[in-house]
Amino acid sequence: MIQASRKQWIKFSIVLVLYLIFLIWLQSWMGLVVVPFIFDAYISKKIPWTWWKKSKNKTVLAVMSWVDAIVFALVAVYFVNLYFFQNYVIPSSSLEKSLLVGDYLFVSKMSYGARIPQTPLHMPLTQHTLPVFNCKSYLDWVHWDYKRVGGLGKVELNDIVVFNFPAGDSVATAVPAEDLYRLSYQAGQQLSQPVDMSRLTLEQQRQVYDFYYQAGRKYIDENPQMYGKIITRPVDRRENYVKRCVGLPGQTLEIKNRIIYLDGKANKEPDNVQYRYFVKTKGMLPDDLCHELGISQEDLMMYYTEESVYNIPLTEKAKAALLARKDLVVSIENTPDDDAGGLYPVNKLTGWTVDNYGPVWIPKKGATIDLTLDNLPIYERPIKNYEGNSLEVKDGKIYINGQETTKYTFKMDYYWMMGDNRHNSADSRFWGFVPEDHIVGKPIFIWLSLDQDRGWFDGKVRWNRLFKFVDSIK
Repeated sequence: MIQASRKQWIKFSIVLVLYLIFLIWLQSWMGLVVVPFIFDAYISKKIPWTWWKKSKNKTVLAVMSWVDAIVFALVAVYFVNLYFFQNYVIPSSSLEKSLLVGDYLFVSKMSYGARIPQTPLHMPLTQHTLPVFNCKSYLDWVHWDYKRVGGLGKVELNDIVVFNFPAGDSVATAVPAEDLYRLSYQAGQQLSQPVDMSRLTLEQQRQVYDFYYQAGRKYIDENPQMYGKIITRPVDRRENYVKRCVGLPGQTLEIKNRIIYLDGKANKEPDNVQYRYFVKTKGMLPDDLCHELGISQEDLMMYYTEESVYNIPLTEKAKAALLARKDLVVSIENTPDDDAGGLYPVNKLTGWTVDNYGPVWIPKKGATIDLTLDNLPIYERPIKNYEGNSLEVKDGKIYINGQETTKYTFKMDYYWMMGDNRHNSADSRFWGFVPEDHIVGKPIFIWLSLDQDRGWFDGKVRWNRLFKFVDSIK
């Protein structure tokens, strides 16, 4: 029997204490099964963990040393990525000009408390798809229920938050960025004869919307050349989104003339909030002016060259700067307000628009609401998709899990997320509430920022944004 040295016992004790603290934090004692292996690695040494070091074959030594290093790195990255920190890059302009396309964020999972992985068997540093192989990067036959460990705080109003895309439970692989539910309703409406919903009862409206959805979903399933294969994803493997939390559990949110009101009180707009405007000019906007005002090439994609009228998202500061250019700018006008092709809930006749939306009450854990055919479309997804109940309507009556009911008590908190680039953001106005089990973490700082419109020797790196704290972006 190998006699353990004092040094080995000290190392074992330190590792064991740290590991037990980790288990206490997770509130999971299943991890105690690992303790005998830690004991063996440091004390008893019955398992030949480093058998390859005794080999005289140089190839074995070289290969296994690399394998050992790679396995250790993967395991370390796996745990750090799961419970502590994660890298995230801004892929779209929905939060501009607060966060820019090409900003690399250091995201803390400890800020709101890390989630115990619901699909623990996955490849580190991948979200849902393996690069090159283009297949699932996880195994979903092992699934754990939602649980969150203690964090440093909770989601606060106006926090910028990383979360899993709520409507991403089902995805059409050829158009993965699209909300499949909204896509199905739109397809069903296009395939069907127009119906004047205002002349129908609420129950008849629901029947028509159900028909739209079924017809549209059938069309999508039958046209994989256009939409690809329909796949499902567990909560923690859905696409990561980043938006600003503008509504908390239990609050009533309403948007009136672009301003967000919470419980009747106007919420502070972000300093760099953007809205789209029609900008009529005497000629093309110069590149240097666009760069100075932060107008990207993506912003300039929608314009009418024959009239020299641009459709551009602008901050108040950029709008004022353009208006001051009398030699170039003729006028700046608001873009028309509309429903952008369908807003949440897509199966209800609301008349809401992107600039005038609601009111809508945000569900809170433990709160009970009166359910009616009028408000059911708003809360149907939380009840069915996020909290796992069966729901149906028969003869004007609501049944949850087979029982007729007029009330429902929510099991989770929900949040309302929106982008600061208000007219170029697919957010809660389009797909509804963000459940607490979809919350990933809080961005802490920008560790790198690359301008997609610039070359490496022409301002590619935005040096002024490096190590900028996200909390300072209001």
